[in-house]
Amino acid sequence: MRLTTLGVSSHYPVPGAPCTGMLVEHGAVSVWVDAGPGTLAELQRHLALADVSAVWISHGHADHAADLLPTFYAYRYGHVGAPAAVTVLAPEEVRGRLTGFLGPASGPELDRVFAFDALGDGGRRRFGGMDLRWAAVRHDVPAFALRVEAGGASLVYTGDSAPCAALDQLARGCDLLVSEAGTDRREPGEPPVHLTPEEAGELAQRSGARRLLLTHLALGLDAAEAVRRASARFDGPVEAAVVSGSPMSVVLPTVDT
Repeated sequence: MRLTTLGVSSHYPVPGAPCTGMLVEHGAVSVWVDAGPGTLAELQRHLALADVSAVWISHGHADHAADLLPTFYAYRYGHVGAPAAVTVLAPEEVRGRLTGFLGPASGPELDRVFAFDALGDGGRRRFGGMDLRWAAVRHDVPAFALRVEAGGASLVYTGDSAPCAALDQLARGCDLLVSEAGTDRREPGEPPVHLTPEEAGELAQRSGARRLLLTHLALGLDAAEAVRRASARFDGPVEAAVVSGSPMSVVLPTVDT
């Protein structure tokens, strides 16, 4: 199983770093996880759009889902050769946001391109040899974290979430924890909707993760500083995801590639 980072930025894309997105591959199965602005272009460096097996969206905020819109145009008008409607596993609101942009009569056209399947707490789907499970987590809109298992290896992606029991349970014993660090520090009384680097490290430590990869860093948070702070709370290796120049690709070590 291989994970390739397509985007890492929070809020808005910057040169060399689109918003959050990843490509997870195992055998002939390729799942695009979160479609932040700029990730569609990066995706095509690694995979033809006709070969996307499914799309999984953690929540409806634009920095995680906005590139579904140009993807619709690519599939509908770009002659990229998609054989059938592409499965999109996403919170229910995501389809409504697309029809809100495209217009109220766009539903049939949208459904020619995407086969939407609304996420619910404790859901599960299998694509070939890849098993996807998700759970509702703690954010300011309906949001989900994801666990992917294939060939005996496992990775967990937090999506956007504050610390919660669901994250602990989903991440237990994973080979790779991909965690956001979307807040630098939390002010007194501020509602928790993101993880700090320290909380990402604590999650990795509690869950027994073997490796921690930080993404979706808070605006202004230096990657090396985020790694240092997370490493103070986690005994295993910690890295920050990158895109510019050479997109980070992680092959989980227990899998034959």
